[in-house]
Amino acid sequence: MRQLLDYDHYIICFSGGKDCTAAFLHLIELGVPLEKMELWHHLIDGKDKCFMDWPVTEAYCRAFAKKFNVPIHFSWKEGGFKREMLRENDQTAPIFFETPDGKIGKSKPGNGKKTTRRKFPQVSADLKVRWCSAYLKIDVCTASICNQARFHHKKILVISGERGEESPCRARYKTHEPDRSDNRYKGTYQTSYTATLSGKKKQITRTITLGKNDREVDRFRPVKDWKESEVWAIIKRHQIRVHPCYYLGWSRCSCQFCIFGNADQFASAAEIGRLIWQELVAFEKDFRHTMKRNATLTDFIKKGKPYKGVFDDELRQLSQSTEYPLPITVDPWVLPPGAFAEGSGPT
Repeated sequence: MRQLLDYDHYIICFSGGKDCTAAFLHLIELGVPLEKMELWHHLIDGKDKCFMDWPVTEAYCRAFAKKFNVPIHFSWKEGGFKREMLRENDQTAPIFFETPDGKIGKSKPGNGKKTTRRKFPQVSADLKVRWCSAYLKIDVCTASICNQARFHHKKILVISGERGEESPCRARYKTHEPDRSDNRYKGTYQTSYTATLSGKKKQITRTITLGKNDREVDRFRPVKDWKESEVWAIIKRHQIRVHPCYYLGWSRCSCQFCIFGNADQFASAAEIGRLIWQELVAFEKDFRHTMKRNATLTDFIKKGKPYKGVFDDELRQLSQSTEYPLPITVDPWVLPPGAFAEGSGPT
């Protein structure tokens, strides 16, 4: 991998969560110029009304970017989570992305077969069945890089906040490696990575061929070996007011109704978003396929207890708002209730 300060662009995959926040702050402390950085947020629900995600997340991410005077660009799959979940005898939807000149780019049309999904993503390391990560995040990021001419003949570093402490699978990730969107000038060469498909580890080899639009794209996971205590330490050092979900009691800033959520998180999410909860239960009955494998959502929620934070009217309203009026920094800084709580993160 190239020296850290030798890249033309630094793309920080920014969900609004603590780990990507720590990664961004760490880059600043390492001396990466702010003028070369840009935050990218993938809208899980597309441009439609929030279904799975937190309504406040987009506004929080915009406020965070404004605080540090760095651009933020949003990208999404048309129709988001719900359209992909309900896809029936159709191709997957196209991908859209914002560009620095204020325009909206679009991925090239696919030629895939028409298929039917009509199923929730499953709690699995296999991205074929945990399709929300693959279709709504990974593919969206890759397409947004590959379809922008501004990255031709440039050196790009994509930064993400995965931490090995979260799961055995993430612990095996490499800290540095070529990104999926890499197309660097080397004539024809091969790059390999390990993936879990249908429960089995397989070595995947991609052949990269010389093209006129060559670009050097690396992936960097700067907090991969960090403990959660280190993450909160750098956030405290910069006095960052984190995403509202942490003050409500969540330990991770993923979707409000993340498939990995434990019983307490689902009980809390249902308390806040009653209408969405009812819609999820109805879809589960319609699909005749559960989200949680061994229990229906109705049975699963009975095992949980809502967090105290969801009964705080001010916090509750903020989490469901599409505006974020609070300052990004706060003094005195206080560790949020969700810190060091049970994770229920990726497999």
